[in-house]
Amino acid sequence: MAHNNTAFQQLLQPLSRHGFERLAKQHHTGQTLRSATRWDQFIGMAMSQLSGRQSLRDIESNLKAQQDKLYHLGAKPIPRSTLARINEKQPSELYKAVFYKLLRQCQKAPSKHKFRFKNPLYSLDASAINLSIKLFPWALHQPPAANVKLSVGLNHGNMLPEFVALSDGNENDRIQGRKFDFPAGSIVAFDKGYNDYEWFKELSNQKVNFVTRLRLKSVYEVLEDFPVIDSKGIISDQTIQFNSTHALKRGVPKLRLVTYYDNEGDKTYQFLTNNFKLCAATIASIYKDRWQVELFFKAIKQNLKIHAFVGVSRNAVMTQIWIAMITYLLLAYARHSAKTGWTVQRILRVIQLNLFERKNLREILIPDPPRHKKEVPQMRLSF
Repeated sequence: MAHNNTAFQQLLQPLSRHGFERLAKQHHTGQTLRSATRWDQFIGMAMSQLSGRQSLRDIESNLKAQQDKLYHLGAKPIPRSTLARINEKQPSELYKAVFYKLLRQCQKAPSKHKFRFKNPLYSLDASAINLSIKLFPWALHQPPAANVKLSVGLNHGNMLPEFVALSDGNENDRIQGRKFDFPAGSIVAFDKGYNDYEWFKELSNQKVNFVTRLRLKSVYEVLEDFPVIDSKGIISDQTIQFNSTHALKRGVPKLRLVTYYDNEGDKTYQFLTNNFKLCAATIASIYKDRWQVELFFKAIKQNLKIHAFVGVSRNAVMTQIWIAMITYLLLAYARHSAKTGWTVQRILRVIQLNLFERKNLREILIPDPPRHKKEVPQMRLSF
């Protein structure tokens, strides 16, 4: 009988243990850890993400129950008091570094979005992760709200969050969004909350295309009108120049304004872009596909542990969120072993039931159909 590692161990294979330990040495403060290591911490917290553990006590008891299988992972059960102390004291920046190291591995997989153009397509957005003011006073945003903000640049080709940042809830979305270094030739879709004339200029100089919505009461001049196809919902396609003093001072370039009428919602939208090559209907479709990043946020909030935390310090919260993002990457990497069309959400639900089973991961994600025994016809009596 063939030997198989646990599904958990197979899921962790893209993550280099040696690379993890090198990063752990770089991101360490205080005395040497004795009773547990950062790897023990990661295994415990990643297991809680995959199996839905709800508390430190829950994590501790589950690890003890599976300690014979943890041995093959190079880990051991970690007491809840030790796990709480490491989560609070040891820098969460380790897991940010691990996330981006693992991301480079995941990016080697084929990537293709649904549009005909070959440019990489990204959606940029931020989502608040709500917290309790009583437990997390450091996260106070606007009373009675407390939260941290997760900013993501999602690649539509492989549905991977290739740009991720965590910040305070009261920080403007544009601050982290402007730090993301999108590759030249790519197209980025974002809502009008990111609109900034100076950033429009920077993106154009970097040869990064963007698609967003026009803000109300924007002051501009129409320089040119292009012919449109009414059957595709396009009302107008124009070249414009923002001519307010604020815009001209920041050197905003000439942009394209596409006005689109949505029959289903009975609404008119105005899309702003620096791409003059794609057809107007494609510009509208790109912005509509920005919904993928909203689905990403919905999936991680429903399926990963970023709504209930096992620590109350800022470092503990950041640690748990970064490990949740690493878990998402591991599940996304396993997608090539699953059935075509399976989402990360569906893969997670299957793996939850088989986390410590010694089965081939591919067999778990693509189970063989049940084999029915051939029915033997009953004996016939001949007269």
